[in-house]
Amino acid sequence: MILTLAPPETALKVSIVVPARNEEELVGGCLQALATQLEVSPEEYEVLLVLDHCTDGTEEKARKVADEYPLLRLHLLDGPGKGAGHARRVGMEAACARLLSLGREDGLIASTDADTIVAPDWLSSQLSAASRGARAIGGRIELSEKAGLPDEVSRWRAEQGHKRHLDLLKDLETVQESPARTEHWQFSGASLALTAATYREIGGLEPRAALEDEYLERVLRQRSIPIERPLSVRVVTSDRLAGRAHRGLSRDLALISWSRRNTFHARDFIEKNVLSIKNKSVSLILPAAFSASQAGELRRLESSGLVDEVIPADPNALASDYGVVRGLGDLLWRTLSAAGCEIAVVLDPTNLDLRSVAGLLGALFSRDDLRMVKGFQDSSAPPPLTELLARPLINLYTPELAGFSRPLSLDFAADRALLDSLSFPVGEGVRLSLLLDVAEKAGVQALAQVELDGEAMQDQENDGEAAYQILTAATSRALGPEKLDDYAPGSLILPQPERLESRRVALEERPPLASLRMHKS
Repeated sequence: MILTLAPPETALKVSIVVPARNEEELVGGCLQALATQLEVSPEEYEVLLVLDHCTDGTEEKARKVADEYPLLRLHLLDGPGKGAGHARRVGMEAACARLLSLGREDGLIASTDADTIVAPDWLSSQLSAASRGARAIGGRIELSEKAGLPDEVSRWRAEQGHKRHLDLLKDLETVQESPARTEHWQFSGASLALTAATYREIGGLEPRAALEDEYLERVLRQRSIPIERPLSVRVVTSDRLAGRAHRGLSRDLALISWSRRNTFHARDFIEKNVLSIKNKSVSLILPAAFSASQAGELRRLESSGLVDEVIPADPNALASDYGVVRGLGDLLWRTLSAAGCEIAVVLDPTNLDLRSVAGLLGALFSRDDLRMVKGFQDSSAPPPLTELLARPLINLYTPELAGFSRPLSLDFAADRALLDSLSFPVGEGVRLSLLLDVAEKAGVQALAQVELDGEAMQDQENDGEAAYQILTAATSRALGPEKLDDYAPGSLILPQPERLESRRVALEERPPLASLRMHKS
């Protein structure tokens, strides 16, 4: 590893930064494309490859390319191992210092990714833009077609790109910035460049594990530094769906791919067809009392063959060990303990009908890789707890689950053994914890959603208590129970006229049912 870089060439005009973490398979193509740039002399540019705690053969592959292309000025740097954004900053700081040491304030700090192939004229096109006075340049990012994205994912990306381009042009018009060189909407780490003077002026790249390019774009806009986005600056990047970062293009592609593949509609599953693919026994669990008017629908379900047993809400199950029922999650946990089948279908009694059960089971049995299917009803007015709490929490902590329309729905079908392996918050937090825990244990591809007929249920009373329970459950899973203990969540303080009300909220969790059965045996 080269820790002390050789002095820059006196003719240096561009220092290219490439962060890499375990990119043995793709880094060779990236470096070969950089080594064969047209209309630029080899001494006019260099490549700073930031090896970010690689544990594979990335370094060896890079050195092999350097041997094959001896005119390529390749330098290796150590990254901090905190993600692409931090590694990119290490490289850009070094690139800026090297250019300024030559008095080259108009020199370019360019950046791409190790899984990206730049066009043969990538550098010359950027130098041409800089000669016209461009201080920041964003390149056009195209996706590799080698792996073959699903058509619906490609269409979605094209639609989003068109919309973002129009929004950008409208935004520029609002601030009276010339859109003359805004030929596309992108400004991404896969292809961006700044002059050394501009980089110094904005204080450098903010170190972030991911989305550092979005924050950089924001800073440039705040400083009124225009970004040129010419179509002539082009790169092709990997279309892999397994991202290295918590955020980024691969995560977006994975999310839309999941949404298109794992979203069903109950109308697609007819009762007799579901019976033909049913291969496991089913317990129907009702975590709340059902009315006399629903008794007929319950009899239809029992005689349909779709369910093998019906387990009504049972607060007395496990009561001798755990006392009074503490809330929705506690009641569901106790009732689930009485189920004896391989699949559990949980339904709010208000959604108790044959079509809902057929839809949930049809989706679950349609693919062997699915372990849990959540139901949702379409609604033009989503419940406030979903929009104001659950959806922001998911986007913050687990963006790979952002495709769920109603993440707090308690209508679902799931593998019983999987449910038995999970702890249950005793209150409303169970609505979100089950989704988070199944994704953690089985992976997001094992989750699906099915649209059911009917109207979406609105939030119940005591939304503040429910929100507190949901927030606590999500935080426990995002940070870990030990970290949550540092906050010591307790009573919910509610300011009232001339007094403070302290309301106790049930925040504890019940242990996995599997652990109880193991202990009893």
